[in-house]
Amino acid sequence: MHIVVPIKLAPDLVEELEIDASGAALDRTFLRLIINEFDDHAIEQALLLKERGGGQVTLLTPDLEGAEDVLYTAAAKGADRLIKLTGDYSAGVSCHALARALSKAIRDLHPDLVLTGVQAHDDLDGAVGPLLADYLGMPYLGYVAGLTVGDGKCTARKEYPGGLIAEMEVDLPAVLGIQAAEKPPRYVVTSLITQAMKSATIEEIEAGEFDSSGTAPVMRMSRLEAATHAEMIEGSVDQVADKLVAVLRERGLLASQG
Repeated sequence: MHIVVPIKLAPDLVEELEIDASGAALDRTFLRLIINEFDDHAIEQALLLKERGGGQVTLLTPDLEGAEDVLYTAAAKGADRLIKLTGDYSAGVSCHALARALSKAIRDLHPDLVLTGVQAHDDLDGAVGPLLADYLGMPYLGYVAGLTVGDGKCTARKEYPGGLIAEMEVDLPAVLGIQAAEKPPRYVVTSLITQAMKSATIEEIEAGEFDSSGTAPVMRMSRLEAATHAEMIEGSVDQVADKLVAVLRERGLLASQG
C-alpha cells in the first residue's frame, strides 16, 4: 500500500496578516506559513494505516518557507519519503494551479491512496482535494473521519449532524479528504525531529509553469470592520437583569406582561 499525502501550507492565523499594496493579496514579506490543520490529520491517518497494514507513506509539499520543518516532523513521526515541489511561488499559487502541479507529480508516484486535508482556511477558489481527484481521474470522498483498506477497496466513515455515521466504499486508487484522523495527530519531541534532519532525505520535483485557469480572481481584500460595538451593562445583579429584560422586550424577543 502506497499512500501519498499532499501537504498545503497556510497562513498562521495567530500572526497579524497584512494586505499588500495591490489591495488584492496578502503581503508575503513576513507571512508565516504552517501546515494546514486538516492536512496534519491526513498525515496521522496515513501513518495509522501504515501501522495497521504496512506500506509506504510519501509526503509532497510546495517548496515554501516552513516546508522542510513540516517534512522533517512527518519523518520523525514515521513518514517514509519526503518530496518538495519546487517552482516560483513568489506571486502566490491558487488551489487550481497547485492541484494541477501536484497531480503531475503524484501520477508518477503511482499511489494506491491519496489522503489530503478536506479544506484549508485560505481555499478561496476550491479545495485542493476534489480538484486533485479530478485531474488524476480518481474518485473523491470528502469529510472522512476514519477508514479501513482491503482488497482494492477503501471503506470510509463520514459523520453527519445528529450523530449519524455513514460508511461508503470506494475503489482504489482514490483521493480522500480527511476531516479528522481516527486519533489526534501525534506529538513528536524535538530530539526526534533533529534526528530526522540528519537521517532523512528531502527529494525535489520541478513543478514547471503553474496553470491558474479556472481560478476565481480576487478583486479586493479588506480587514473586517466592526459596525457596532457591544453594550456593557453595569450595576447590581438586579439592575443588570432589569436592563436585559428591557432590551429583550424592545426587540420583541420577550412578551410583555399584561
